[in-house]
Amino acid sequence: MTALAKLFRTTAFKLVLGLLAVFVLAAGLGLAFVVWESGRVIQAQSARMVDAETANLAERYRLGGFLGMAEAISERAAQPGSFLYLLTAPNGEVLTGNVGTLPTDVLAKHGTREVQYTRLGANQGPTPALVRVERLPNGSRLLVGRDLSERARFAEILVSTMLGGLALVVLVALVGGAILARRVLVRMDAVTATSRTIMAGDLSGRLPVSGSGDEFDRLATATNDMLERIGELMEGLRQVTDDVAHDLKTPITRLRNQAEEALRSAKTEEEYRATLDRVIEESDGMIRTFNTMLLIARSESGAARQSMSALDAAELVESIAELYEPAAEEAGLSLVVRTSPGLTVHGNRELIGQALVNLVENALKYGVLDGGTDKTVELAVEEAGDRLRFLVADHGPGISEADRARVLERFVRLETSRTRPGSGLGLSLADAIARLHGGTLELNDNNPGLRVTMDLPRERSETAR
Repeated sequence: MTALAKLFRTTAFKLVLGLLAVFVLAAGLGLAFVVWESGRVIQAQSARMVDAETANLAERYRLGGFLGMAEAISERAAQPGSFLYLLTAPNGEVLTGNVGTLPTDVLAKHGTREVQYTRLGANQGPTPALVRVERLPNGSRLLVGRDLSERARFAEILVSTMLGGLALVVLVALVGGAILARRVLVRMDAVTATSRTIMAGDLSGRLPVSGSGDEFDRLATATNDMLERIGELMEGLRQVTDDVAHDLKTPITRLRNQAEEALRSAKTEEEYRATLDRVIEESDGMIRTFNTMLLIARSESGAARQSMSALDAAELVESIAELYEPAAEEAGLSLVVRTSPGLTVHGNRELIGQALVNLVENALKYGVLDGGTDKTVELAVEEAGDRLRFLVADHGPGISEADRARVLERFVRLETSRTRPGSGLGLSLADAIARLHGGTLELNDNNPGLRVTMDLPRERSETAR
């Protein structure tokens, strides 16, 4: 396809042609109306002039008689640009006037009509005229008329002028349409090229933004944001795949080694049973990891938004505290709870509860600092403007500022020895749940220890919605 044909097939050029066709149709109808109306006005004016001239001659007839009127007609007919005059005797003989030829039946009918005539002594074909025929008291016929050729000349001038102007408008519109279509085509070709690059697998491509803020820029900006999010999700998927392969390789290897060891060295039922118990424990850990990953995926997809409702944040915090008080005492820690009545939040109770559980478990697991005296873990919920702030704080070793963003990623564990149970998904799940609810998860220093805050939007009243 040639560049010109491609240009003519663009939507912008077709739109220009459509608008041009509508404009030409409207201009043609307007021109026809102007020509018709101008002709009507000229004819009406001519009729008034003919009536006035006829009345004037009738007055001459009354004052000077038939001969006085005939003399007046002869004088006026000889003047250039005069009216049309024709006076006949009762027997139809032409007495005076400046009309050469007329249709044969014109003088036989009284009244005003439009006819074709030739002027006496003029070398021209028949031209239109508006004439009025009157019968005089003595039986003679009087014709008074006005030439209408100026109406045709005015219409010709008007039509030729407007057609010339219309042709110029059409030419300018076509050139402008081609320029506009070319600009649109250039931008669309850039979009097409970028799209093909993306379809080829390069998600780094972005649609060009001119900076004009027009609809193409808005579309490109929205598309680029979408591509950015897709890129993040694809990178997250790749990272998850790598992390799953890395983190599950060790437990699967342990399962195989334990089974192989049992087959090779176990002799008694108790030895086989002990091996099976370890296999089951290892399998349960893997199942928990997969369940947590599924919960993160569910949170990031937004599928849980449909099950959100108003829930009592204080009651949720107190129930979690009651559940983990025995575990805190067993770890030698004191779980301190701070709540206020009447605090509600709009969200999914199961997911928010799971996020708080993960934070509390991390605090109980890492909340003891070697040689430290403060062994309290704080669990609280408080107002923060139009949001609610859930707080979990401990006095353990904490997390350095450089690692706080990294620990929110999947399977990240700062304990390189990995002697304690865990999959490195707890904080990642809590962060995904916070973002699902339109909130944020922040990690800060508790001097010493870690202070985790999860801010979520408060439940709004029905009137506020």
